[in-house]
Amino acid sequence: MFDEKLLWKERFSRTSRELSRYLRYIFNGHLVIVLVFLLGSAAYYYQEWLKVIPDNFPAAIIMAAAIAFLLTLSPIFTFMSEADRIFLIPLETSLNGYFKKSLFISFTLQLYLLVIGLAVLMPLYAAVNNGDFKSFFYFLAAVIVVKYVNLLLRWHVQYYQESTVLKTDSLIRFCVNLVFLYLLFSNAPLYFTIVPFVILLGLYMYYKGQTKGKGLKWEFLIKQDEKRMTSFYRLANLFTDVPKLKSAVKRREWLDFLLAKIPFQQDQTFTYLLARTFLRSGDYFGLLLRLTIIGAGALYFLAFGIGQVVLVVLFLYLTGFQLLPLWKHHQYHSPLELYPISSEEKERSFLSLLRIVLFIQTVFLSAAVLAGGQIATAAISLIAGIIFTVYFISLYSQRKIKNG
Repeated sequence: MFDEKLLWKERFSRTSRELSRYLRYIFNGHLVIVLVFLLGSAAYYYQEWLKVIPDNFPAAIIMAAAIAFLLTLSPIFTFMSEADRIFLIPLETSLNGYFKKSLFISFTLQLYLLVIGLAVLMPLYAAVNNGDFKSFFYFLAAVIVVKYVNLLLRWHVQYYQESTVLKTDSLIRFCVNLVFLYLLFSNAPLYFTIVPFVILLGLYMYYKGQTKGKGLKWEFLIKQDEKRMTSFYRLANLFTDVPKLKSAVKRREWLDFLLAKIPFQQDQTFTYLLARTFLRSGDYFGLLLRLTIIGAGALYFLAFGIGQVVLVVLFLYLTGFQLLPLWKHHQYHSPLELYPISSEEKERSFLSLLRIVLFIQTVFLSAAVLAGGQIATAAISLIAGIIFTVYFISLYSQRKIKNG
C-alpha cells in the first residue's frame, strides 16, 4: 500500500540531512568571522547613510522593487529525483497531500527571507517617515498574504509545457507585486492598494481553472529540484569535496590568450591544466570575478581608512580559501597519474597559479581604493595584500594541501 505521508517524511528527512551535512562545512569558524565583519561593516555604514538621506528620498520604490523580487521568486521544493518520472507518475492522483506539504515547506522557508528583507528595509522607511516603525507588522502581514498567492499561482503555472508561459508569469507577477508594494509603502489609501492584489487573485483563479485536469510537468519539477541542489553542491564544493557535484564547463575562448602565455614545457604541464580548469571548469573564474567586483564596489563607496585595508585582506582570504578546492579538482581523474610530473611540481604549479590570481585581485582592489581618492590607503592596501598573499600561499595553503 502506497503511503504518501511516509514518502514525504523520507524525502524531507533525506534532503535535510544532506543540507545540514554540508552546511557544517560552509559555516565554519573562519567564514563566520568574515561574515560577521562584513555584515557589521555594512550595518554600520547603512545606519550612517540613513542619517543623511533627504526626506524626499524614493524609499518606497526601492523597497517595493527589493521585496517584489522576493515575492516573485517563488520556487517550490518538491524533493523529486530522476527515478520519480517512472515510479511516481502512475501515483500522481495519490500525491495531493505530498504536494500540499511541499507548498507549505516552500512557503515557510521563503517567509524567513521576507521577514529578513523587510526588517533590513524598515529603517529606510522610517528614515523618510519620521522614524515610524509601527507599520512593520502591517506590512509583514500584507506581504505574507501576497507571497502565499504568488506561490499558489506559480504552482498552477508549472502545469504548462511552454517555457514562455513561465517567463511571462514571472514578469506579470513582478509588475503586479511592484505596484502593490509601492502603494503599500507609499501609504496610499486601502482601496487603491487592494486593486493589484485583486488582479493577482484573478490571475490565480484563471490559471487554476485553465490547469484543471492537466497532468504535472514531471520533467520540469525534477529539473528544477536538481538545479537547486546542484547550485547548493557547487557552493559546498568550495569548502569540501562533494562527490555528487557534476562539473560544468564553459568555453570562454576570449580568455585563451592567457593560456598562450604559459611556456610549452614539461614542468609547466600541470600549470597549463590547472589554468585551463580555473578558466573553464566549475565556477572558479566566476567566483573570482564576483568577489573582485563586489569588493571593489564596497571599497570605492565606503571610505573608512584602515578598515578598507582590512576589507582588502578579507576579500583576498575569501577568494583564496574558496579557490583551494581547485587543487583536488582532478583527484578522481586517474589518467593524470601517467603524467611524468612529480607531486612537488604539481603542488608548485597550483600554488603559483593561486599566487598570481591573488596578486591580480590585490591590484584591482587597491585600484578601487585609489579611485576613491585615497592614495595612502591604496598604497597600504597593496602592501598588505601582497604580504597576506605571501603568507596565505607559503603557510596556510601549503598546510591545507599536505593535510588533505
